[in-house]
Amino acid sequence: MVLAADLATTATVFPIYVASGLAWEREERAMLTRALEALPASSRVEPLHVLDASVRDVYAPTHWSITGTPPAWDTPDEDVYLVGRNIVLLGKAAVYCALKKISRIALGPLAGNPFPDATSEFYAAMAHALTLGLAHPMAIETPYRALHKADVIRRGHALGAPMALTMSCMKPEGGVHCGACSKCRERHDAFVEAIGQDPTIYATRRAV
Repeated sequence: MVLAADLATTATVFPIYVASGLAWEREERAMLTRALEALPASSRVEPLHVLDASVRDVYAPTHWSITGTPPAWDTPDEDVYLVGRNIVLLGKAAVYCALKKISRIALGPLAGNPFPDATSEFYAAMAHALTLGLAHPMAIETPYRALHKADVIRRGHALGAPMALTMSCMKPEGGVHCGACSKCRERHDAFVEAIGQDPTIYATRRAV
């Protein structure tokens, strides 16, 4: 959301949501739709386009991302690794972009991301492969790779982005963060670091 608001200050943004059949997607998409509608009137953002790229035929039906039972509050990033996540997202998004004659894909991995599909080498190789395979120039941009979550929250506030309508939870319900997963912990800590308080409503008191 913050990345869309940021890019929309200098270019027209075509937001894409790639639906992969994961447990939190219905809530996440609903919140994203509200957030895009609440961006400053000057933002140059087109309507959200949803693409389907399900991983339910490759992830086990017992996988936590399918069942909606994420690892606990104090678990490390490695426990929430989704194998091939960025490969799936970028592959489907790139086909859409090539058909629409769009040559830039921007996504928002942050500093400290430990996963193999979030390295500068991966993004460079993926951009090269997509350019060759689609016969269409394709750049992959990751402008927040040197930033931490608190930095992005500060950036969002400076841009006037609707931070109350952002979502970073693996088990949301009714637009409310669960307050018990590791993403809620990261969110809470980042808001406190960035602005001194966390305005998020959580389903449990663990994160507050």
